[in-house]
Amino acid sequence: MVHSAYDSLELISDCPTKIEAIESYGPKLLLGCSDGSLKIYAPDSSSSDRSPPSDYHAHKLHQEPYTLERNLSGFSKKPLVSMEVLESRELLLSLSESIAFHGLPNLGTIAVITKAKGANVYSWDDRRGFLCFARQKRVCIFRHDGGRGFVEVKEFGVPDVVKSMSWCGENICIGIRREYMILNSTNGALSEVFPSGRLAPPLVVSLPSGELLLGKVRSLRAPYPLIQTVVLRNARRILQSNNSVIVALENAVYGLFPVPLGAQIVQLTASGDFEEALALCKLLPPEEASLRAAKEGSIHMRYAHHLFDNGAYEDAMEHFLASQVDITYVLSLYPSIVLPKTTMVLEPEKLMDISGDSSYLSRGSSGISDDMEPSTPLHLLESEESAALESKKMSHNTLMALIKFLQKKRYGIIEKATAEGTEEVVLDAVGNNFASYESNNRFKKSNKGRGSIPVTSGAREMAAILDTALLQALLLTGQASAALELLKGLNYCDVKICEEILQKNNHHAALLELYRCNSMHHEALKLLHQLVEDSKSNQVQTELIQKLKPESIVEYLKPLCGTDPMLVLEYSMLVLESCPTQTIELFLNGNIPADLVNSYLKQHAPNMQATYLELMLAMDENGISGNLQNEMVHIYLSEVLDWHADLSAQQKWNEQTYSSTRKKLLSALESISGYNPEALLRRLPTDALYEERAILLGKMNQHELALSLYVHKLHVPELALSHCDRVYESLVHQQSSRSSGNIYLTLLQIYLNPRRTTKNFEKRITNLVSPQNIGTPKVGSANTVKSKGGRGNKKIAAIEVADDIRVGQSSADSSRSDGDADESSEEGGSTIMLDEVLDLLSRKWDRINGAQALKLLPRETKLQNLLPFMGPLLRKSSEAYRNLSVIKSLRQSENLQVKDELYEQRKGVVKITSDSMCSLCRKKIGTSVFAVYPNGKTIVHFVCFRDSQSMKTVGRGSPSPLRKL
Repeated sequence: MVHSAYDSLELISDCPTKIEAIESYGPKLLLGCSDGSLKIYAPDSSSSDRSPPSDYHAHKLHQEPYTLERNLSGFSKKPLVSMEVLESRELLLSLSESIAFHGLPNLGTIAVITKAKGANVYSWDDRRGFLCFARQKRVCIFRHDGGRGFVEVKEFGVPDVVKSMSWCGENICIGIRREYMILNSTNGALSEVFPSGRLAPPLVVSLPSGELLLGKVRSLRAPYPLIQTVVLRNARRILQSNNSVIVALENAVYGLFPVPLGAQIVQLTASGDFEEALALCKLLPPEEASLRAAKEGSIHMRYAHHLFDNGAYEDAMEHFLASQVDITYVLSLYPSIVLPKTTMVLEPEKLMDISGDSSYLSRGSSGISDDMEPSTPLHLLESEESAALESKKMSHNTLMALIKFLQKKRYGIIEKATAEGTEEVVLDAVGNNFASYESNNRFKKSNKGRGSIPVTSGAREMAAILDTALLQALLLTGQASAALELLKGLNYCDVKICEEILQKNNHHAALLELYRCNSMHHEALKLLHQLVEDSKSNQVQTELIQKLKPESIVEYLKPLCGTDPMLVLEYSMLVLESCPTQTIELFLNGNIPADLVNSYLKQHAPNMQATYLELMLAMDENGISGNLQNEMVHIYLSEVLDWHADLSAQQKWNEQTYSSTRKKLLSALESISGYNPEALLRRLPTDALYEERAILLGKMNQHELALSLYVHKLHVPELALSHCDRVYESLVHQQSSRSSGNIYLTLLQIYLNPRRTTKNFEKRITNLVSPQNIGTPKVGSANTVKSKGGRGNKKIAAIEVADDIRVGQSSADSSRSDGDADESSEEGGSTIMLDEVLDLLSRKWDRINGAQALKLLPRETKLQNLLPFMGPLLRKSSEAYRNLSVIKSLRQSENLQVKDELYEQRKGVVKITSDSMCSLCRKKIGTSVFAVYPNGKTIVHFVCFRDSQSMKTVGRGSPSPLRKL
């Protein structure tokens, strides 16, 4: 797009003679005319300026008319072809009939190169002071000697007349015919470059960077479009000055002065050529960096609005991004996106006010005014157009462009918000009182379910705006999965706004994640439970039906066990019945105290208390405390008592009937030991549940009463025998083998004296359950139970054993005594369980003291019936006797061998002569007491040996003396 890059100004008008060549020297213009004269023009304002000549090259052309200052007639015999000011050497090079050098500023002739007569083109290398020129088909090279003369260096022939030439490093680029060649300035070798084309002659132009511009096709095309057209007829020469372009016509001179970059940027922006305006911004000098940033931001903003209004949404967002505009400015273009309220006061520069920036883009001294009108605000459009425009802005493409913009801005904003949050945590940790005071007075925002959460920085408010808008844009474009991923990571979404949107559009998965990331676990679990219930009736989206199960609630609760166990207990009740195993695992793996879980279940889900305790015991037998074991047994017992009461009322009770709960009760009573047996015993009815009573009596070490129940109430001798086996094995493990067999003697007495044991049973049972013997039972008195299982158990067992022995002895004596008429009459009226006695003796002969058992047996017992008992017992006794005899003989033999070895050792002889020396002190033994080491050769004084032992000079491996002599 065309704009005014240069301002045209006529510097010289009505020159009396035709202008053939032109050059500038500081602020002055040198004109070579057709009559051979040299005219010097200067600006009117410089008539009083008499700056030193050395400073002329730093002066610039003035933007004002020039007047003739000096006219040098006869400067050259023929019209000047071209001339050039050599500023570094203060010389003027002119080409006419030959090449001449004139001193500046007086223009006196210094040197004339006569060999250049007829030359048509030349090139000057200012760095080395080399001059090359072409004359006909020859190229000559001269060198300036630094004084007033020039020295010829080389001369080369070329194929044709040279039309243009320029130095190219150490070589020369020349244009001959219609092609370009490189001439080696050392040996004259020519190498072709490329042809110049059919239409245009070769043109070589040296650029300030040292590169060469070779003309091939004279046309304007991208990336060099036409910028400006300046109409000047009959232009003969174009010269680049230090601050302008000089154009010489036949009788006039024009100066093309560049328009200030700021003014050009204003023109381009006003005309909508934003790309060119941005390109010009990059040309601003480094010292104007702030101005450049302001201009670029303003242009990016205008360009973004232009692109946005024309449907190029993604490109528009790129320019919004480049403008560093605040995201709230961009979001204001999307009125349908709901943003959280903010208490920040945005700085004007952050909004990049376009209209206010036009003052920075003035033309400055150019005097040209191109006002930049700000674009019409969208909220001022007519209502009819606003509706259509708003629907356009909420289209898929516009929202996708917004998403990309927000995602690019998000990293920096989130990073700042996180850094400021971390800084506050550190300040709170070190007890910064000032920071604490500040945190109590900073801005706050309200969030549903979380109360007022302090937002302590503008960065976090900005992050909340960004994330809230990004979530809405993702949902509006159908990117629910991307919205879910946003919520799973670190985010600052406004809970209230996002909650309403997600609920309205049934984005349940994202809503759950929103609750989770904001620690709104009550709301999340309520929603999750609702979705689980709805999934059973297929009332939610298809993709959630397979995912939402009761186990989903358990998975959600897992991370909360350590932080909020009461919340876990509250919502685990919803799934305890449907997935008890997973819920119990949740309690165990989450390290929630079992007593807390049990008490909560007892209050809110008593029907699941037993199930929890069962699974707890099955999964971690050692992890359940005595309190919980006692609790579980009491629950079982309560259910069994209710069941017994129902059957008794229906007169259907049978001691041999077992329900599933009764089986659990019996198994628990036998396998666990953490309950209080006395308390349970008091709860049992006196006329039923004898098996439970027997187990409890066994736990209390009342084995005689327990065995009496098995024999006389349950009439199941096998249970009595199993009880004896358990007691015997437990006592064997406790290294109490002496009294372990007495339990079988107790059972033997019960078989032999049934009436007596029955009377004792009824009396002792009454004593056990009386209030004087049993205190008020406490559910879960684990300490009491443990104490009874410790030393108290051992004492009770010892007492029981002593009682058993005394009872056994008295019974044996009474059975042998015929003089006690009363006792005989009692026994005569009782039924001795002789078969059970003989069976017990035959099966447990190895565990029963045979002598005591024989004393208990009646005299009328036949010896034939005792063969299964006496046979193996006698065999074992004889075998033990033989083994002991063999051991005795072996020990006697071993004793004899030791005595023989001792005798042999004592037979050793040591000969002491006058030359015998002590191995320690190296003195003669003489008649002193000495000691001999076991090897029989080492002899030492006994005193030396004793001293060495006290000083521990002899090593650990040294043998000790065998004897002292």
